[in-house]
Amino acid sequence: MSSDRIDSERLVGEGWTQLSGTHFNETAGPYWVRREDGVRVVGLLGEERHGNGYVGTVHGGVLMTFADIALGMGVVDAADTRDCVTLQLQMQFTASAPIGSFLSCRPELVRRTSQIVFMRGLIMAGGRTVASADGMWKLLDPDKLAALRRG
Repeated sequence: MSSDRIDSERLVGEGWTQLSGTHFNETAGPYWVRREDGVRVVGLLGEERHGNGYVGTVHGGVLMTFADIALGMGVVDAADTRDCVTLQLQMQFTASAPIGSFLSCRPELVRRTSQIVFMRGLIMAGGRTVASADGMWKLLDPDKLAALRRG
């Protein structure tokens, strides 16, 4: 194994923990997390199934999904609730990420109101920025959400 090869064993050795996914996140991931200076940083290893088959890079839709998941985890941390939905997500692609790259995103809280959380973050791969993202998330009322779940 090459010393620059990134795999799950190496990620665990570097302090990353693989998240157990549910529903869509299980299909889109697996996602990795670790704490850096009190912030939950989110990672994704770009696998063949995440790629633009003919180009050899991670697909832009995968990068957008990753940004939504990573920044959404930042919302969960900032608002101390899992009950939120994405209202808006903007993305600027700045470079490609080859298949096999480890992507990371450190969510940054921009602002929080009583109902809306604004987040931003850079998606990094191999020490360079491959995309920037910012968005807004709506915090859901737990009582209304419980009523919806009950039907």
